[in-house]
Amino acid sequence: MTLTTDHPELAMRERVLLVAERLFRQLGYQKTTVADIAKAMRMSPANVYRFFDSKKAIHEGVACRLMGEVEVAAQAITARPEPASQRLRDLITTVHRMNAERYVGDAKLHEMVAIAMEESWDVCVSHIERITAMIAEVIADGKKAGEFAVADVALASSCTCTAMINFFHPQLIAHADDKPGPTLDQMVDFVLAALAPCRPPVECCPG
Repeated sequence: MTLTTDHPELAMRERVLLVAERLFRQLGYQKTTVADIAKAMRMSPANVYRFFDSKKAIHEGVACRLMGEVEVAAQAITARPEPASQRLRDLITTVHRMNAERYVGDAKLHEMVAIAMEESWDVCVSHIERITAMIAEVIADGKKAGEFAVADVALASSCTCTAMINFFHPQLIAHADDKPGPTLDQMVDFVLAALAPCRPPVECCPG
């Protein structure tokens, strides 16, 4: 990540978040103190508190940065000039893959995101709202192109996110990892079939 050198205060805030994330990965969120972050940066805790008023604020900043990376990847897919069905499949798959890599494969980050959902729920809600809005944008494109037949785009987007909750929610990804059930591709196929226009039954030729 490139630090913002034009604005020293922003650059220092980003540096604090990068160091905090590294320590959260190494030590765990609960065990990491502001003093640990300050020591790693060779400054006093009071200096860290100039940029973040609490450890919780640092935690929220790290969570926002990690979630923001997922949002950037999702937005890039949303903007691609491809059929909506392909973009929706790629968007869902990317959100799942990035969440699994970040929060499930790394036990320390999994702890951090679990605490975020308990202590900083607004951060998580804002992230969910942005992902849902991108899915709505793709569904709206599909509706215009005749790929999807939905009366209410916002509702269709919300239903899509709810259907994919086991593949989006970090704690549920971990819980369902070794449990029987539909695969990611099977669930995406199900969602796309639900969004597609209804086809009239094929009549048999008289024999």
